[in-house]
Amino acid sequence: MQPTTEPRNAILVEKTPLETYVPPAKPSLIGLSRTELADRLGEIGVAPAQRKMRVQQLWHWLYFRGAQNFDEMTSISKGIRAELAQHFTVDRPEVVAEQISNDGTRKWLLRLPSGDNVQKAHEVECVYIPETDRGTLCVSSQVGCTLNCSFCHTGTQRLVRNLTAGEIVGQVMVARDRLNDWADREDGTRRVTNIVMMGMGEPLYNFDAVRDALLIVGDNEGIGISRRRITLSTSGVVPNIVRAGEEIGVMLAISLHAVRDELRNELVPLNRKYPIKELLQACRDYPGASNARRITFEYVMLKGVNDSLDDAKLLVKMLKGIPAKINLIPFNPWPGTAYECSDWDQIEKFSEYVFNAGYSSPVRTPRGRDILAACGQLKSETEKLSARERQALRAMAMTD
Repeated sequence: MQPTTEPRNAILVEKTPLETYVPPAKPSLIGLSRTELADRLGEIGVAPAQRKMRVQQLWHWLYFRGAQNFDEMTSISKGIRAELAQHFTVDRPEVVAEQISNDGTRKWLLRLPSGDNVQKAHEVECVYIPETDRGTLCVSSQVGCTLNCSFCHTGTQRLVRNLTAGEIVGQVMVARDRLNDWADREDGTRRVTNIVMMGMGEPLYNFDAVRDALLIVGDNEGIGISRRRITLSTSGVVPNIVRAGEEIGVMLAISLHAVRDELRNELVPLNRKYPIKELLQACRDYPGASNARRITFEYVMLKGVNDSLDDAKLLVKMLKGIPAKINLIPFNPWPGTAYECSDWDQIEKFSEYVFNAGYSSPVRTPRGRDILAACGQLKSETEKLSARERQALRAMAMTD
């Protein structure tokens, strides 16, 4: 049975950020483009003729080797290293707590200082999901979330502010730090092989920072994760979908969850601004979409709400002509939710119908449920921990 919702005119489509980013007096170089790094080098007196070489050196040390301080950058002269250390840092977000699920999923609570005021520091969560053939890192784009999707725990938060490109890239770097996943890894393999922009926030409402961060993550002279292994998920910010294909060129995922505007208006209130017809047209226009680069449509399975065979039939009909796969997500419960996960038999019937119609329809295996790290559960629940509990989790994170 569908949960009771607020009157239509009472649902807020989007939230306004409460704050803007305040940089510290000594900013980090993480997240800057090559052009911006050259400008910073110019500010400390590096001659124009040397800047290109120095930028390449910095890029290599930051994103290929994962240097955590300037002293490690031995191919750069001591004088320049000293100047860099006087004016800049290579700081990433700070690990406040680490939780490890029974299934191996790891969730990190990360602190993002605002200016030099520790009391104003904010926190986000990112999640690492190890699998047999890959390791996927779920990255956040905002402190809180712009949207109010009724089934999503993260959507119940306020929107505090957008993350910077450095704070987004920094999450990837923290994961590599924690997993010993840089260039000197003994077996030469990578533990973080895939990136999904599916953490806290709506990526396309922080477009510039997300674009700049993912271009760094995908750069083959640094972190080097293929754009085909990077997926950006959006609830349907239509004006920026095609732009994402043109300017970022990563894989696209759509948080769809309903096949009728009336229901999607309740589940994903952004649909009131950009209804299904407009959203699907933007998907048809997405640059590079093909059978080799299909768009993923995410569909959370809610008992008695969106899981009927009629829903499955309409889903297949409305996606006709779009190179697509449908990712069925068993609902992950969280404290206070009014929704329930669909029965497993119903999920299988839904999946079978979609599959028989010619679409891949995998059912996502829930991961990290015991630490509230599964899809739709991120909400920095660790903020509610006592000082003693936080200290214990932090100590475990530092010694693991």
